[in-house]
Amino acid sequence: MQPHEFWQKLYAPETFDIQGVHETFFPATLDDGRQLQLPIRPLSDKQHALASLIVNQAAFDVVDALSDDLAAKLKAFEPDVIVGLPTLGLTLASEVARKLGHSRYVPLGTSRKFWYEEELSVPLSSITTPDQIKRLYIDPRMLPLLDGRRIALVDDVISSGTSIVAALNLLNSRALKPVVIGAAMLQTQRWRAPLEQLGAEFAEMTRGCFTTPMLKHGENGGWTIAG
Repeated sequence: MQPHEFWQKLYAPETFDIQGVHETFFPATLDDGRQLQLPIRPLSDKQHALASLIVNQAAFDVVDALSDDLAAKLKAFEPDVIVGLPTLGLTLASEVARKLGHSRYVPLGTSRKFWYEEELSVPLSSITTPDQIKRLYIDPRMLPLLDGRRIALVDDVISSGTSIVAALNLLNSRALKPVVIGAAMLQTQRWRAPLEQLGAEFAEMTRGCFTTPMLKHGENGGWTIAG
Protein backbone atom coordinates (compact mmCIF):
# COMPACT_ATOMS: atom_id res chain seq x y z
CA MET A 1 0.00 0.00 0.00
CA GLN A 2 1.04 3.57 -0.62
CA PRO A 3 1.26 5.80 2.49
CA HIS A 4 -1.79 7.85 1.50
CA GLU A 5 -3.93 4.70 1.15
CA PHE A 6 -3.98 3.81 4.84
CA TRP A 7 -6.92 4.66 7.11
CA GLN A 8 -9.29 5.06 4.14
CA LYS A 9 -11.56 2.04 4.49
CA LEU A 10 -13.11 -0.28 7.05
CA TYR A 11 -13.14 -3.92 5.99
CA ALA A 12 -15.59 -6.68 6.81
CA PRO A 13 -14.89 -8.88 9.86
CA GLU A 14 -12.16 -11.51 9.43
CA THR A 15 -10.92 -10.00 6.17
CA PHE A 16 -7.39 -10.21 7.59
CA ASP A 17 -5.72 -12.73 9.89
CA ILE A 18 -4.54 -10.90 13.01
CA GLN A 19 -2.37 -13.81 14.16
CA GLY A 20 -0.47 -14.14 10.90
CA VAL A 21 2.71 -12.51 9.62
CA HIS A 22 2.27 -8.85 8.75
CA GLU A 23 4.44 -7.19 6.15
CA THR A 24 3.38 -3.55 5.88
CA PHE A 25 0.18 -3.20 7.90
CA PHE A 26 -1.59 -4.54 10.98
CA PRO A 27 -5.38 -5.08 10.87
CA ALA A 28 -6.89 -3.39 13.90
CA THR A 29 -10.29 -4.82 14.83
CA LEU A 30 -13.25 -2.89 16.22
CA ASP A 31 -15.71 -4.45 18.65
CA ASP A 32 -18.15 -5.18 15.82
CA GLY A 33 -15.45 -7.09 13.94
CA ARG A 34 -14.71 -4.52 11.22
CA GLN A 35 -11.04 -4.08 10.47
CA LEU A 36 -8.81 -1.10 9.68
CA GLN A 37 -5.41 -1.33 8.01
CA LEU A 38 -2.76 0.49 10.06
CA PRO A 39 0.83 0.96 8.83
CA ILE A 40 3.58 -0.72 10.83
CA ARG A 41 6.24 1.62 12.28
CA PRO A 42 9.48 -0.11 13.35
CA LEU A 43 10.95 1.11 16.64
CA SER A 44 14.56 2.19 17.05
CA ASP A 45 15.74 -1.32 18.01
CA LYS A 46 14.51 -2.59 14.61
CA GLN A 47 13.22 -5.71 16.35
CA HIS A 48 9.89 -4.31 17.49
CA ALA A 49 7.21 -2.20 15.86
CA LEU A 50 3.87 -0.54 16.49
CA ALA A 51 0.75 -0.03 14.42
CA SER A 52 0.18 3.65 13.68
CA LEU A 53 -2.96 5.77 13.41
CA ILE A 54 -3.08 9.38 12.19
CA VAL A 55 -6.74 10.15 12.55
CA ASN A 56 -6.76 13.50 10.72
CA GLN A 57 -5.55 11.70 7.58
CA ALA A 58 -8.33 9.12 7.76
CA ALA A 59 -11.31 9.05 5.43
CA PHE A 60 -14.36 10.86 6.79
CA ASP A 61 -16.24 7.55 6.89
CA VAL A 62 -13.52 6.06 9.09
CA VAL A 63 -13.48 9.05 11.45
CA ASP A 64 -17.26 8.85 11.59
CA ALA A 65 -17.16 5.15 12.50
CA LEU A 66 -14.50 5.64 15.18
CA SER A 67 -16.29 8.61 16.73
CA ASP A 68 -19.58 6.68 16.70
CA ASP A 69 -17.93 3.79 18.50
CA LEU A 70 -16.15 5.96 21.07
CA ALA A 71 -19.20 8.12 21.72
CA ALA A 72 -21.22 5.00 22.49
CA LYS A 73 -18.57 3.86 24.95
CA LEU A 74 -18.39 7.25 26.70
CA LYS A 75 -22.15 7.84 26.81
CA ALA A 76 -22.60 5.45 29.73
CA PHE A 77 -20.46 7.80 31.86
CA GLU A 78 -22.82 10.72 31.15
CA PRO A 79 -20.13 13.34 30.44
CA ASP A 80 -21.17 16.99 30.49
CA VAL A 81 -18.18 18.12 28.44
CA ILE A 82 -15.55 16.57 26.16
CA VAL A 83 -11.97 17.76 26.59
CA GLY A 84 -9.66 17.09 23.64
CA LEU A 85 -5.88 16.74 23.58
CA PRO A 86 -3.78 18.35 20.85
CA THR A 87 -3.10 17.87 18.17
CA LEU A 88 -4.70 14.80 16.61
CA GLY A 89 -7.00 14.18 19.54
CA LEU A 90 -8.92 17.34 18.69
CA THR A 91 -10.29 15.79 15.49
CA LEU A 92 -11.77 12.89 17.42
CA ALA A 93 -12.89 14.91 20.44
CA SER A 94 -14.96 17.35 18.40
CA GLU A 95 -16.71 14.52 16.54
CA VAL A 96 -17.39 12.59 19.75
CA ALA A 97 -18.89 15.72 21.33
CA ARG A 98 -21.21 16.12 18.34
CA LYS A 99 -22.26 12.46 18.49
CA LEU A 100 -23.16 12.92 22.16
CA GLY A 101 -25.35 15.89 21.32
CA HIS A 102 -23.04 18.53 22.78
CA SER A 103 -22.94 21.97 21.18
CA ARG A 104 -19.19 22.41 21.75
CA TYR A 105 -16.11 20.85 23.30
CA VAL A 106 -13.04 22.15 25.13
CA PRO A 107 -9.74 21.85 23.25
CA LEU A 108 -6.50 21.89 25.19
CA GLY A 109 -3.60 23.51 23.34
CA THR A 110 0.17 23.72 22.98
CA SER A 111 0.24 27.19 21.42
CA ARG A 112 0.38 29.85 24.14
CA LYS A 113 -1.98 32.77 23.50
CA PHE A 114 -1.14 36.05 25.16
CA TRP A 115 -4.02 35.75 27.63
CA TYR A 116 -3.03 32.24 28.78
CA GLU A 117 -1.71 31.78 32.31
CA GLU A 118 1.47 29.80 32.94
CA GLU A 119 0.01 28.18 36.05
CA LEU A 120 -2.66 26.66 33.79
CA SER A 121 -0.07 24.61 31.91
CA VAL A 122 2.15 21.53 32.32
CA PRO A 123 5.08 20.09 30.30
CA LEU A 124 4.07 17.78 27.44
CA SER A 125 5.86 15.31 25.18
CA SER A 126 4.62 12.37 23.15
CA ILE A 127 5.86 9.15 21.56
CA THR A 128 5.67 10.72 18.09
CA THR A 129 7.64 13.83 19.13
CA PRO A 130 9.92 12.54 21.94
CA ASP A 131 12.53 15.28 21.50
CA GLN A 132 10.06 18.15 21.64
CA ILE A 133 9.02 19.31 25.07
CA LYS A 134 6.02 21.61 24.79
CA ARG A 135 3.52 22.88 27.31
CA LEU A 136 -0.09 21.86 27.51
CA TYR A 137 -2.50 24.70 28.27
CA ILE A 138 -6.10 25.23 29.31
CA ASP A 139 -7.55 28.44 27.95
CA PRO A 140 -8.60 30.25 31.17
CA ARG A 141 -11.78 31.40 29.44
CA MET A 142 -12.88 27.74 29.22
CA LEU A 143 -12.72 27.07 32.96
CA PRO A 144 -16.43 27.79 33.55
CA LEU A 145 -17.18 24.92 31.16
CA LEU A 146 -15.10 22.54 33.30
CA ASP A 147 -15.59 23.46 36.94
CA GLY A 148 -18.02 21.07 38.58
CA ARG A 149 -18.70 19.20 35.34
CA ARG A 150 -18.42 15.53 34.38
CA ILE A 151 -15.42 15.51 32.04
CA ALA A 152 -14.51 13.01 29.32
CA LEU A 153 -10.86 13.32 28.30
CA VAL A 154 -10.28 12.29 24.66
CA ASP A 155 -7.12 11.66 22.61
CA ASP A 156 -6.61 9.90 19.29
CA VAL A 157 -4.08 7.34 20.54
CA ILE A 158 -2.93 6.35 24.01
CA SER A 159 0.50 4.73 23.79
CA SER A 160 3.11 5.44 26.46
CA GLY A 161 0.54 7.33 28.52
CA THR A 162 2.69 10.49 28.62
CA SER A 163 0.14 12.81 27.01
CA ILE A 164 -2.79 11.54 29.08
CA VAL A 165 -0.77 11.84 32.30
CA ALA A 166 0.08 15.44 31.39
CA ALA A 167 -3.61 16.19 30.78
CA LEU A 168 -4.61 14.56 34.06
CA ASN A 169 -2.00 16.62 35.90
CA LEU A 170 -3.28 19.76 34.20
CA LEU A 171 -6.87 19.04 35.20
CA ASN A 172 -5.75 18.17 38.71
CA SER A 173 -4.13 21.60 39.04
CA ARG A 174 -7.70 22.93 38.97
CA ALA A 175 -9.03 20.13 41.20
CA LEU A 176 -10.69 18.58 38.14
CA LYS A 177 -10.91 14.86 37.42
CA PRO A 178 -12.42 13.08 34.41
CA VAL A 179 -15.12 10.47 34.76
CA VAL A 180 -13.82 8.64 31.66
CA ILE A 181 -10.83 8.67 29.30
CA GLY A 182 -11.28 7.73 25.64
CA ALA A 183 -9.19 7.15 22.54
CA ALA A 184 -9.57 5.59 19.12
CA MET A 185 -6.54 3.33 19.64
CA LEU A 186 -5.01 1.90 22.79
CA GLN A 187 -1.50 1.10 21.56
CA THR A 188 -0.21 -1.92 23.52
CA GLN A 189 -0.63 -1.90 27.31
CA ARG A 190 2.34 0.33 28.16
CA TRP A 191 0.06 3.20 29.13
CA ARG A 192 -1.47 1.34 32.05
CA ALA A 193 1.44 1.66 34.50
CA PRO A 194 1.82 5.47 34.21
CA LEU A 195 -1.92 5.97 34.65
CA GLU A 196 -2.04 3.57 37.60
CA GLN A 197 0.74 5.54 39.28
CA LEU A 198 -1.64 8.50 39.39
CA GLY A 199 -4.50 6.30 40.51
CA ALA A 200 -5.77 2.84 39.69
CA GLU A 201 -9.11 4.31 38.67
CA PHE A 202 -7.60 6.12 35.67
CA ALA A 203 -6.58 2.91 33.91
CA GLU A 204 -9.96 1.35 34.73
CA MET A 205 -11.91 4.30 33.28
CA THR A 206 -10.01 4.23 29.96
CA ARG A 207 -11.92 3.15 26.85
CA GLY A 208 -10.78 2.66 23.24
CA CYS A 209 -12.27 1.66 19.91
CA PHE A 210 -9.57 -1.00 19.54
CA THR A 211 -6.28 -2.17 21.02
CA THR A 212 -3.13 -2.94 19.02
CA PRO A 213 -0.24 -5.10 20.23
CA MET A 214 3.51 -4.73 20.28
CA LEU A 215 4.91 -6.44 17.18
CA LYS A 216 8.20 -8.32 16.88
CA HIS A 217 10.34 -9.02 13.84
CA GLY A 218 9.93 -12.58 12.62
CA GLU A 219 12.80 -14.95 11.86
CA ASN A 220 11.72 -15.15 8.20
CA GLY A 221 10.83 -11.48 7.87
CA GLY A 222 7.60 -9.65 8.53
CA TRP A 223 6.07 -8.85 11.89
CA THR A 224 4.12 -10.98 14.35
CA ILE A 225 2.39 -10.22 17.63
CA ALA A 226 4.90 -10.19 20.47
CA GLY A 227 4.20 -12.69 23.21
